Amino acid sequence: MFTRMLKLRLLNAVAPAYFFMATAVTFVLHFGFFVPTIFPNPDTSLGSSTTLHTVLFLFLMFNALGNYMMTIKYPAESINETVVPVCSPHCSDKVDAHYLLNGRHFCKLCKKVILKRDHHCFFTGNCIGNKNMRYFIMFCIYTSCICFYSLVLGVAFLTVEYSISFENPLTFLTLLPLSTGYFFMGTISGLQLFLVLMLYVWLGIGLVCAGFCCQQVLLVARGQTWCQMQRGQLVENRSPWRTNLKDVFGTRWILGLVLPLQTVETCSEDTDAQKQD
Repeated sequence: MFTRMLKLRLLNAVAPAYFFMATAVTFVLHFGFFVPTIFPNPDTSLGSSTTLHTVLFLFLMFNALGNYMMTIKYPAESINETVVPVCSPHCSDKVDAHYLLNGRHFCKLCKKVILKRDHHCFFTGNCIGNKNMRYFIMFCIYTSCICFYSLVLGVAFLTVEYSISFENPLTFLTLLPLSTGYFFMGTISGLQLFLVLMLYVWLGIGLVCAGFCCQQVLLVARGQTWCQMQRGQLVENRSPWRTNLKDVFGTRWILGLVLPLQTVETCSEDTDAQKQD
């Protein structure tokens, strides 16, 4: 157990660093390589395309980082909890949290009591629950968008710069192993291999974030958390799915789609505690 917790704490420190490093690399590749190569001529048509791509990239990046910071700024916790109760006898969360009662969990990594805990997000370094679920979902949406957008630009860059054709669907499947072999043979440069590797990084992160987003939206619509689903516990929630979504996204949900702003009032902890897990 000690070794497992040590690994989780290490992952809790490494994952945010990995996220910021991947973000910085994506930013540098976009403005240092993709845009100058794909749009080399400053004529009117290409200039407007460059501006459009730059604005779109900055918009996606701003919302991804903004919602990431909001997820950290509004941690899901019970600030009035001073004494940690005894773990429930039927607790199944043995890895990183103890199930208490009334929708409360004690996270061993955060060392806090979490209201309506869904899961611990290692990329943000804190738990996702009653206060930051909306920001986490929007973070997943915009992160997946920026990854898929960077993937498309990366493919376009490799096509223009290195004349790699992606017309064959099998090209992407064999690109990484072939590029690795060519690199050790001295046929291609390290930059080209790094760009190919980043294509797979963007694809992997984009798919994971998109999957998380779909899962969380479904759970929110059902009025359920991941911890409840993990225990196989169904929630007797009489609220319709629209009400459940409104509780998370707020009445100004349209504004929250385009800006990382607080669009829902924080529910009182007494109200949250009354909803049984």
